[in-house]
Amino acid sequence: MAKTDIVIVGAGPAGIFTAIEMLRRGSQKKITIMEKGKSVEQRHCPKAETNRCMNCKPNCAITTGFSGAGAFSDGKLSLSCEVGGDLPNLIGADLAQETIHYTDSIYLEFGADEHIEGLEETEEVKQIRTRAIQAGLKLVSCPIRHLGTEKAHKLYEDIEHWLQDKGVDILFQTECTGLIIREGRCRGVTYTDGRQDFELFADETVVATGRRGADWLEGLCSTYGIDHVPSTVDIGVRVEVRNEVMETVNRAFYESKLIGYPPPFKNKVRTFCQNPGGFVAQENYDNGLAVVNGHSYKELKSENTNLAILCSHNFSVPFNQPIAYAQKVGELTNMLANGQLLVQRFGDILDGKRTWQKELDRSNVRPTLPDVVAGDITAAMPYRAMINIINFIKAMDQVVPGFAAYETLLYSPELKFYSNCIRMDKDFNTNVPGLHCLGDSSGWTRGLMMSSVMGVLMGRKLV
Repeated sequence: MAKTDIVIVGAGPAGIFTAIEMLRRGSQKKITIMEKGKSVEQRHCPKAETNRCMNCKPNCAITTGFSGAGAFSDGKLSLSCEVGGDLPNLIGADLAQETIHYTDSIYLEFGADEHIEGLEETEEVKQIRTRAIQAGLKLVSCPIRHLGTEKAHKLYEDIEHWLQDKGVDILFQTECTGLIIREGRCRGVTYTDGRQDFELFADETVVATGRRGADWLEGLCSTYGIDHVPSTVDIGVRVEVRNEVMETVNRAFYESKLIGYPPPFKNKVRTFCQNPGGFVAQENYDNGLAVVNGHSYKELKSENTNLAILCSHNFSVPFNQPIAYAQKVGELTNMLANGQLLVQRFGDILDGKRTWQKELDRSNVRPTLPDVVAGDITAAMPYRAMINIINFIKAMDQVVPGFAAYETLLYSPELKFYSNCIRMDKDFNTNVPGLHCLGDSSGWTRGLMMSSVMGVLMGRKLV
C-alpha cells in the first residue's frame, strides 16, 4: 500500500508554497506533489515555431505543469491584499497582508526582481485617479512585482529543484482521478499515469488544482459531498491597443486596476492582467476549449499593450452551473472561429459589422496573436456581458484617451473559472476531515500571490 504523510494535488503556486513553508519550518513529513503536466524545464509551447496552436495532447504546456497556468502568463505578483480574491474575508485582512510580505520575501530569495512597480503617488497618478472618478470608475492602487514570463520560468525551475533536493516527491504527468474516503474521512487519492491506476494514502490531502481544475473540483464536490456554493464566474474579452495609447498609465502603474459598474445592468466589470509591450496568447483546456490570455516578458516587447476586461456573473437559484455556462459561451465563440480565437475591432462592434482580415492588415493595431480569426464576437457573447464591456470601454476612454478607438482590438473568449467556492474554516478545513482546498480552484483566490499566500498558511497548519 503506497503511503505518504501529505499529498498535494496540483503543482501551482498554492501547492508549491504549502510544501515550501512546511520545509522552511523544519517539517520531517513525507510530502508528495501530484501534477498532471510536466516539469518546468519540459514545458514548451510549439507555437513559437509554428505560429499556430498545435492543440498539444494530452495537456497544453501553457496551462499545465509545475508552477501552474498563471506563472506561465505574465508572472505578476500583486502586493496588496485588496487584489487577488476573497481570502482576506476568510482569514482577515491583516493576516493576509502580513503573509503577502512574507511570501514576497521567499520569491525574492529565489531570484525575483527587486523592483516594484506602482509605488509612487505621483502627479500623474493623481490625474489618472481624478479622470477615473469622473468616469465613474474606481482606481485600485496595487504595487506589482513583475517576474516576467521568461524570468518566472527560471525562478520556478529553481524552486522545483529545491523541493526535490529537500526530498519532496513530485509525480509529473500523473492525474488525480478521485479521493479515497473511508469512515467519513479523506484518506488519500486515486490517480493514473495514463497506463495504470493507483491509490496513494495520506494523513492529509490538499487539492490545489488552479483555475483550470475548477470544473474538476466541482465534480469532486458533487461526488463526495464537499460543501460548496456557486460563486462568481468572469466572462469578458482581452483588449489590445498600441503602447502609445497606454503610455501614461503604463509608466505610472505598470498594471492599472480599474473597477466599474456600468449602466444599465450595474454588474461589476474590471480590468485584469495588463501587459505593457505584451503578447496575446491562447490557452487550451482538456475539453478542447480555447481561451485567450496575455503574456508579458522582461526583455521581449511588442508595440501593443493588452489587458482583460471581465464581467462578473453571479447566479441564483435554481441555476447552479456557472462554470458550464461560461464554457458554453467559450465553445460558441470557438465554433465561430473554427476552433480558434476571435478578434474584432471595437468600431466594427459599434457599427454592427464583423471584422475582416484585410481590415486588420491595414490597421494601426496589429494583433500579436498570429493565428487569431477576424470575425464577430458579438454573435457569441451574451447581450448583458457585451453591453457591460462596451460601456466600460467607453468609460475607460475618459481615463485613457484613445482606448475606445475604432481600431482597438477585442479578443474572445476570456474566461476565468473561479465559480466553485469551497466552504472552509480559517484553517482551510472542509466538511470532509483530512481534506483541504487551496488556490484559484477553491474559489478563494485569484492570481499568483494570493494563491501562494494560501499555500504558506496551509503549510504552517500541516507542519
